[in-house]
Amino acid sequence: MLPASLSHLPVPSAEAEAVSANLGAHIRSELEHSGGWLSFARFMELVLYTPGLGYYSAGSIKLGPEGDFVTAPELSPLFARCLARQVAQLRAAGIPEVIELGAGSGVLAAELLKALAALEQLPERYLILEVSGDLRERQRARFAKLCPELLERVEWLDVLPRGLEAVLVANEVLDAIPTHVIRTRAGEIEELGVTANGEAFQHAYRPATGALLRAAATLRLPDDYETEINLAARAFVSSFARVIHRGVLLFIDYGFPAAEYYHPQRSRGTLMCHYRHQAHDDPFVLLGLQDMTAHVDFTAIATAGTDADLSVMGFATQAQFLVNAGITDILAETPATDVRAYAPLAGQAQKLLSSAEMGELFKVLALGRGIDEPLLGFVRGDRTHTL
Repeated sequence: MLPASLSHLPVPSAEAEAVSANLGAHIRSELEHSGGWLSFARFMELVLYTPGLGYYSAGSIKLGPEGDFVTAPELSPLFARCLARQVAQLRAAGIPEVIELGAGSGVLAAELLKALAALEQLPERYLILEVSGDLRERQRARFAKLCPELLERVEWLDVLPRGLEAVLVANEVLDAIPTHVIRTRAGEIEELGVTANGEAFQHAYRPATGALLRAAATLRLPDDYETEINLAARAFVSSFARVIHRGVLLFIDYGFPAAEYYHPQRSRGTLMCHYRHQAHDDPFVLLGLQDMTAHVDFTAIATAGTDADLSVMGFATQAQFLVNAGITDILAETPATDVRAYAPLAGQAQKLLSSAEMGELFKVLALGRGIDEPLLGFVRGDRTHTL
């Protein structure tokens, strides 16, 4: 049963409610074995990734009109065609493979490979690291439909081997990594956790410790301030830095540099839930049925990369990256006089580029090793100095 404040949300099916109830029981069982308290990061991990029950592990449709949100690749093939130009530059520089993290519905992979084929820069292998078995099957089906002739180049991996020479693409991956949440109160730093009150879940705070306390202390936050610190995302970047011998990691996501992320006016953080294209801030409803995300602190991600001996090769808004990668030239390939073909593409480009849509909030960060040539996507409007 949804609370009155969320009564506007669509009611899930009985089958979906049963899955959600089973996930709630699973989380309560872990709470009992953990002394009655779980960090919010662990709660978020269970909600999103519990095998067979979590949001990304169960079988519901996540992306597109029938899902809960739409990503840029789902919105328009223009996104993949621009990204392909950046990948093609690196292919020409001798980088043999492409790796996509969390390939979702498979649209980006299929469109990117088709665009690279048109540019005569197909990778030797297109590797997909995907934790969801259900999504793997959806991705295979998408390839079989959109580009069956390219399926032989695609491999699904559970872990990445070391010594890779590759372009790594992570589109809206970092925002879904479980995050810690902290608050400042009377000069102290506290960590948000989750407890159970009967079958209901509720917030509970305790003093922050260890790496979380050290990370929070460096931020010098004002009092009565709540925000996220994603230690797991930093470790995630470091782990991929260890397996890349030569190449570039491209992170595309919504977020800010630290100075904006932890601005005094952003005093209640960025954590949000998404269900059937509607956003709200209650993580304790629709367990396993709704997505849960937090914006990305790109300064922390860049620092994790440089600490692992990667170089920051560019940081730009999505709009600037796409313009640099030639979105206007790609759009011009369709005559404006062909209104039926041109108008939808122009509308899609507007959503990708507009500061009121995805253009400003979404950023692109490139971390690299062994690449000397400036990257196409950052030739103008690079904001690395803001990190």
